[in-house]
Parts: sequence; C-alpha cells; structure tokens
Amino acid sequence: MTRRSASGFTLLEIMVVLAVFGFLLVGLSQTIRFGITSWRQQARLSDGKTDLEAVDRTLRAIIQNLAPGDAADRPAVIGSTSALTGLTMLRPPGAGPMPTPIEAELALAGSRLVLRWRPYHHVEPLQPPIPPHETDLIGNVGHVAFSYWEPSGVWSSTWSDSELPMLIRVRLTFDAERATRWPDIIVAPLLSRP
Repeated sequence: MTRRSASGFTLLEIMVVLAVFGFLLVGLSQTIRFGITSWRQQARLSDGKTDLEAVDRTLRAIIQNLAPGDAADRPAVIGSTSALTGLTMLRPPGAGPMPTPIEAELALAGSRLVLRWRPYHHVEPLQPPIPPHETDLIGNVGHVAFSYWEPSGVWSSTWSDSELPMLIRVRLTFDAERATRWPDIIVAPLLSRP
C-alpha cells in the first residue's frame, strides 16, 4: 500500500493563522482610532490658533501701515484705551491686488473685535461720507486695550497727535468661553516703509 501525501492545511495551522490575523486587526484598529483622535484634537487646537494668528497678522498690517497726519489740524492716530482710528493701507475686498488708503477704526463691539473701514480720499467730500463697512476680526473677546508709547518712555492710554506713536500695544483678553491667553501685540507704525 502506498500512502498519498496530504495537501492543504491542518485545522491547527488554520487556527494559528486566524489568531495572528485577529491580533493584527486589533492592533490596526487601535492605531487607526488613536490616529483619528489625534487628528481631531489637532484640528480643534489649530482652528483656534489659526484664528488668533490671522488676527495678529491683520492687526500688525493695519498698525504698520498707519500714515502720518497729512495736515497739522488732523491727527495721524486718534486713540483711546478702547479704540484706535487712523489712515492705513489695506487690500479691502473687491478693491484689487494693490493696497489702498482707508480710514480704519479698531474697536470692540459687544464681544467682537471689529474693523470699521471706508475708502479714504484726499479731498473734502461734497456729500456726507459713506457709512463704514464693519468686518469682524475675532469673537469672544472680553476686553481690548490699546496703549501708545510716548517719546518720554512711558505707555499712554490716549493719543491724538499729527505724529505717529513710536509703538502701539494691543492687549486682548478673551471671555470665559474661550480660555485662550494671547501675548500682547506690540507694533511700530511705519515699520513697513523705508
């Protein structure tokens, strides 16, 4: 009698392969779950950070491009602790790729930091000026404080001069809903000019 060699796998070999495959699936599912959780947390953190970075860039652009007063009777910046108004260069929506002169005001409206702006024309208007556009910069702001560096070497809470202050400091504090701490933004006007 001759014995034929059996081809195929034994039941024990199949069970070992299924057990190893099961361990691989469990490890892979845990890795995918960890990756998805990390991705969600990163997305949540980066969304808030992106908002603040965009506001930081916008505030810096507005303050860096402030223009000195064009007349002795017109201040370059009218500033208080809660608001800042002046002439600056920005690219407003629909105005094309080049920055244009605008009258800008930064202030708190409720719990929103807003930019109120309208085009600036270097002539006396024949009719009342158009109402300013209002653009929200960031919400959930509890308090905003502007400070102006005096030539004497101290921070002042107001400014109304034909010359620009050497530095302008913006301090944002957020309400309890957005428990974010953000460092003071300190910018030198005319920094972007030669």
